[in-house]
Amino acid sequence: MNFQRGRSREEPEINLIAMIDVLLVILIFMLVSTTYSKYAELQINLPQASGKETSPASNQISVAVDASEHYAINNKPTKFAGVDTLAQALRKAAGKQTDPTIIINADAKAPHQSVVNIMEAARLAGYGRITFTTQSQDK
Repeated sequence: MNFQRGRSREEPEINLIAMIDVLLVILIFMLVSTTYSKYAELQINLPQASGKETSPASNQISVAVDASEHYAINNKPTKFAGVDTLAQALRKAAGKQTDPTIIINADAKAPHQSVVNIMEAARLAGYGRITFTTQSQDK
């Protein structure tokens, strides 16, 4: 029963402005308290590998690169004048082999670009089988 006939009933309303203010404060707090890592600050520990040594097959080409970016194909020093010339040297080292395995022996301090150069040269030469040599850590 409605005993108060003259009074109209007020509809409850939700105040969105206060809720938006609270959400903005939470968002600002999250942005300020979050730490962002930069690539320059990453500490990278390279993985170690162990396994059985494989016997050298006749269809392998060994490509080595040292920290000074000196290249050697099958233990013969090769001057790097570009990816195309390295691809030609790989084709010459392969001889009549159709799809040799390219084994990359890279020094731990060799620039990443030098390894990418070898992989790109192998791709240009048409060789898709690439592997890396690793060294097990002495315990």
